[in-house]
Amino acid sequence: MTDQHGELDAALERVIEAARHHLAAVRAAEGRIDDDDVWQAYVALNNASFAYDEQLMDAFGEVTPWDVESIDPDEADQRFGAAEGVEPGDPHPQVISVRQRRDYRVPSVSALIRIADAARREGLPADEEAPPVEGVGEAVLELLQSGDGSLGALDVPELEPLDGVVMVSEVGTPVDLESFDDDDPIGPFQPAADDRLVGRLDEHPFAELDDEHDHAH
Repeated sequence: MTDQHGELDAALERVIEAARHHLAAVRAAEGRIDDDDVWQAYVALNNASFAYDEQLMDAFGEVTPWDVESIDPDEADQRFGAAEGVEPGDPHPQVISVRQRRDYRVPSVSALIRIADAARREGLPADEEAPPVEGVGEAVLELLQSGDGSLGALDVPELEPLDGVVMVSEVGTPVDLESFDDDDPIGPFQPAADDRLVGRLDEHPFAELDDEHDHAH
């Protein structure tokens, strides 16, 4: 029984240490989604908790409130912790940059501002008044912010899409937004000397309609 007590104490210490490591990883991630260190710490905490629960049951027929199942760390990396085609701990991870530009014609400035005003008011309490949208640029930003942040939020009749371009590049380091001023229109989009352009896709939203018009004649 003495050995069982010692093993239980050691198992409990492993749970405590794993919980501390998990908390440290969460704090270091600062809210990043799918952080690998947080995931690894989570698996370790889960498995330490499972092992302690099993030993407590074997020794005294008691259980903890932790309803967990053992997680195979290797299987967890393959299914959740690593991207498809990339081995866990790959020393040569790849960073891809996607740069997109789309131009729009504004047939009616007043109509665009009107729908942006409506988007800004949506979701506000009835007794709270939203400041009016001023200008075309602010209207477009409002539509992006009230939507999902993608260009799909600008698929509205009040904006007429023109040509666009998408460029995909392999880059050495990800963009560091903190190193650019908020009003810098070039820096975040400027390719670095060691970036490698993989390809460029030109978008012509009206090309198909023009082709049909030509065939009709």
